[in-house]
Amino acid sequence: MLDDPLVQGLNPQQAAAVVHSGTPLLVVAGAGSGKTRVLTRRIAYLMARRNVRPFEILAITFTNKAAGEMKERVADLVGPIAKSMWVSTFHSACVRILRVEAHRLGYSNNFTIYDSADSQRLIALVCKDLNLDPKRYPPRQFASTISNAKNELLGPADYLNSTNNQYEQICADVYSLYQKRLGQANAMDFDDLLLNTHIILEKFPDVLYKYQHKFRYVLIDEFQDTNYLQYEIVRKIADVFQNITVVGDDAQSIYAFRGATIDNILNFEKDFPELKVFMKNHIKDCKPEEIDAFFTSEVFRFCFSFFISWLHNSKSDRS
Repeated sequence: MLDDPLVQGLNPQQAAAVVHSGTPLLVVAGAGSGKTRVLTRRIAYLMARRNVRPFEILAITFTNKAAGEMKERVADLVGPIAKSMWVSTFHSACVRILRVEAHRLGYSNNFTIYDSADSQRLIALVCKDLNLDPKRYPPRQFASTISNAKNELLGPADYLNSTNNQYEQICADVYSLYQKRLGQANAMDFDDLLLNTHIILEKFPDVLYKYQHKFRYVLIDEFQDTNYLQYEIVRKIADVFQNITVVGDDAQSIYAFRGATIDNILNFEKDFPELKVFMKNHIKDCKPEEIDAFFTSEVFRFCFSFFISWLHNSKSDRS
């Protein structure tokens, strides 16, 4: 196996992850440990050694730059055939799906995409129509609440049913009118790109079947940065063939403010019980530079600060 050019330069555990077959795969390792390299080599291995066609692969990462680099790396390994793969962010992949399927929800397929500034401007107009004081009810705060609701799969009616106080009821009014105005403008905000894709996959079995059989292999980089909605989309698509590979770091998430949750890693085994896990969780498995990276990480600083605080409080209790 290690004689294969596609696994040369990898350690035995990395190589085993690249060539693994038959069950879902989770690779958990720290920053700088070569997780993305393993994912890139695995994509190339699927095409070159398993005869997987590039258009059967959906590879997801978290920035357009990273997606472009991943596609280039795979192309360097297997040639220009890699250009036919879907390698993109979640939002870009959902846009491609919605440009074909959005009519099922009453949009035209040339819908407009509102960025965060567009969304806040529209919310400000909605607040004005509802006679809400922008100083007391900042549009940015409503935008954050609506975004969080969408990433928890809560539409306006669902959110209204979950309200517990007057402020949340006001949020529900803003959310409802905001979505109505978006629809009138044939527009979606960034969160709608994900939510509407999920709604279509949920409501239209023929569409779900189409993409389940189109993307027989699903691979996700930086899995710890996925939120609940993103995970539900890929879980649905991968449900039939279960050829899903995810790589992530259970000690690091840079998108927690967008609803990213480490629970997706922790619960992955529940959704895919045949899962094979590769973990790099012992210091003896790490290179010196990886150890250095850990001791300068936010995770280590947080744990060290917590320990010092605990030690100080313990001394205070004894004195």
